[in-house]
Amino acid sequence: MKVVLFCGGQGTRLRDYSETIPKPMVQIGYRPILWNIMKYYAHFGFKDFILALGYKADIIKDYFVNYDETISNDFVFSRGGKAIELLSSDIDDWRITFVDTGIQSNIGMRLMRVQEHLEGEALFLANYADGLSDLPLPEMIRHFTAQPDKVASFMSYQPAASFHMVRMAEDGVVTSIAPIANSDLWVNTGYFIFRQEIFDYINYGEELVAEPFQRLIRERKLTTYKHAGFWQAMDTFKDKMLLDDMQARGETPWEIWNTNSPPRKKKAYDPSSVRNGQ
Repeated sequence: MKVVLFCGGQGTRLRDYSETIPKPMVQIGYRPILWNIMKYYAHFGFKDFILALGYKADIIKDYFVNYDETISNDFVFSRGGKAIELLSSDIDDWRITFVDTGIQSNIGMRLMRVQEHLEGEALFLANYADGLSDLPLPEMIRHFTAQPDKVASFMSYQPAASFHMVRMAEDGVVTSIAPIANSDLWVNTGYFIFRQEIFDYINYGEELVAEPFQRLIRERKLTTYKHAGFWQAMDTFKDKMLLDDMQARGETPWEIWNTNSPPRKKKAYDPSSVRNGQ
């Protein structure tokens, strides 16, 4: 099952960084957020990536073409640096397709422009590439494949309790205010699963959620998977600092691949079981 990562946005709310690098290349620790998301999918066996590029695509290409395995892997250094023996590898078995989808394209158009690279994929995954999570991906896939009439699914998440939901009358008088955690309000996190039929619902120039998802809703072909664990978007500089602070403290719930983390009591998962939409 292939993974489409939307990497073309300009990241206007991260101007301190996006003036020089694209948003997916903003680092959390010593690797870009894009690498963390790809590592997450690779952990579950999904290592065939399609990067839908746009803004400053050359920086993303250069990062992988000149990828340095020694940064995040153990290795043996000898002969004054003439010989480097890697003891492990991050991306040796990854396959990455780089596709220029246009600087001004929206998510719907970026998806359409990688369609030819998804031929033969009954199901495929997609991601906004700007948020980290410990989502149990196999469970979300099983939830989706158990509903064969559905075309798309996304992970939904309830915002932090520090936010409050407000209801008001037409004149602005507040009628109620309560923590979002006490409401039934959930947000789209950008962790998607699609069937090939998604392309039948997208017209040229349309944003993915604005029009295609509305058509799916009318036909009852859109579903969601509620996740109550960890998710954090990196939309603003404040979000980046929050993730940096978590990284510095060693609180990295998104690093489910980290062997130093407590073992997850989950059933072993074989990604081949869903390659043909089973």
